[in-house]
Amino acid sequence: MEKEQLIEIANTEMPFGKYKGRRLIDVPEEYFLWFARKDEFPAGRLGELMAITLLIKSEGLSHLVQPLKRP
Repeated sequence: MEKEQLIEIANTEMPFGKYKGRRLIDVPEEYFLWFARKDEFPAGRLGELMAITLLIKSEGLSHLVQPLKRP
């Protein structure tokens, strides 16, 4: 993971679904697990960020990303 990816995860909003408008780091881990189980992360950058967010959350490292949020 690179710092730029972490900053994106802290500030990118979910563009669709149940958690639309929430920053990726604030979306519950279970939501990302659902995508992973179905092997259906969206294509492109959003899917990459969602997969990385799942890794961060599953390893208990969300607290490292929280301070990177912009107001």
